[in-house]
Amino acid sequence: MTQEQIFFEIHTDIPKEGPGDTESTKKAFSKITSLPPRPKILDIGCGPGRQTLDLAALIDCEIIAVDTHPSYLAALEEKAKQAGFSDRIRAIRMDMNALDFAAGSFDIIWAEGSIYIAGFENGLNTWRRLLKEGGWMAVTEVSWLRPDPSEEVKKFWAEAYPAIKSVEENLKIIAVCGYEIVDHFALPSAAWWDDYYRPIERKLVALREKYKADPEALSIIEAEQTEIDIYRKHSDFYGYVFYVMRSV
Repeated sequence: MTQEQIFFEIHTDIPKEGPGDTESTKKAFSKITSLPPRPKILDIGCGPGRQTLDLAALIDCEIIAVDTHPSYLAALEEKAKQAGFSDRIRAIRMDMNALDFAAGSFDIIWAEGSIYIAGFENGLNTWRRLLKEGGWMAVTEVSWLRPDPSEEVKKFWAEAYPAIKSVEENLKIIAVCGYEIVDHFALPSAAWWDDYYRPIERKLVALREKYKADPEALSIIEAEQTEIDIYRKHSDFYGYVFYVMRSV
């Protein structure tokens, strides 16, 4: 088994591929105003599409959901069909760093737990051309919530995501990139545990037994456990923050 195969065995058939919850999606969307009838939404890095379905339930809209992993897109298409949203949601395999859409195509760009792949500032800059005039963007980004993180958590994030910044730093980046910040808020701890970390942790128990003779697989499994343990110990210091903004 390759590292990628082990990773996707861990991350397949769980409700979300990153911290998030329906209530936070609803809260962020409630800050968006003055939309046209049936707005067009681009959901970038949609994963299995929990937030995609939430958006479709909130408003009559057209959603294009993009991801690079066919299994996630297939899962989203099946869920959309079951929910009666096949006419609202189109799942497309596409790299977020090479989005093949015309300028000004979307009223809203949505990216929960995915903009870090492109880079926070780079994503804000390069995706902006896809928005209509005065269009909206809502993203979540892991951010420092306190200025005094412990050495253990600083070391973890220095290796896992060196680009992590404070909320204040991200707000400055948003302004520099040409957006008006409308709201921002940290996701509750339940958004990490209920549909993400607890389902993963349950899978890790069985996978340790399955791969007990495979040191490489076990190292990936334990890396996942370490991430969960770090959050369990240090969640006061960091979290995912929803940033809701409008292009100006």
